Amino acid sequence: MSFNASDPSGAGGVAGDVATIAAMGAHALPIVTSIVMRDTAEVFDHHPIDADVVVEQARSVLEDVTIAAWKVGFLGSTEGVSAVAEILSDYPDVPLVAYLPNLSWVEEDEQQAYLDAFRELVLPQTEVLVGSHQTLTDFLLPDWEGERPPSSRELAVAANEQGTRFVLVTSIPLPDQYLDNVLASSQGPITGEKFERFEASFVGAGETLSASLAALLATGVELHAAVGEALAFLDQALDAGFRPGMGNVIPDRFFWALPPEESEDDEAPAAEEAAADAPKNPRHVH
Repeated sequence: MSFNASDPSGAGGVAGDVATIAAMGAHALPIVTSIVMRDTAEVFDHHPIDADVVVEQARSVLEDVTIAAWKVGFLGSTEGVSAVAEILSDYPDVPLVAYLPNLSWVEEDEQQAYLDAFRELVLPQTEVLVGSHQTLTDFLLPDWEGERPPSSRELAVAANEQGTRFVLVTSIPLPDQYLDNVLASSQGPITGEKFERFEASFVGAGETLSASLAALLATGVELHAAVGEALAFLDQALDAGFRPGMGNVIPDRFFWALPPEESEDDEAPAAEEAAADAPKNPRHVH
């Protein structure tokens, strides 16, 4: 079950979650928490859904369907955070993947209240917190004054103090145009992948990664393997990304369904075989 905002661009929100979860072979149960006005370049405004309506959406489905994982994105308001957290608390054995997007477009006071509620109510129930290195640093270690950026372990320690078991930190800057993506616990890094930096700007990457991870956990994949597969999926979705408008590039979650390109030597069968294995052959470096 995914709790997230609507996104008319299709890049993220429940639209992105549904596409990603379906691409990973799971069934999505999308719960809308906020109506967002945006295009592929920027967010203009949002209107939170009444907390009681969010609860009614979720409870209606939960009384009928047994769920295997949660994915939490933007919950719209502090009231939305509280309502969703109460639902989550009724299912402590269901793994929760929480994604923290960049909320710089939200007014400062509203943003701070939202993040405080998220920290207090959602983090204690979270199995994996997903976010970019900069976003998680601002959220978990706002007073960091070190000469170097915090490590994935230091972010995991801060998250663990709030009850979160793991962090999946993305876009950690590395030399030579690389970005690192690391799953870490308070004991240290566990696994990860280093990607080449794309020249294009994307929207929906974090939503894609967190939703794919939740889908894999729902289908019974062990966390270590699920993170590797989710990162490989994201890398290929970004590599096949497209620009539907005048803004940013959107990940193509169905890159594996694209028809293979025929080579000059007419090696279509070989190309088809490669396409069938596409999700298992990422463009990562290690």
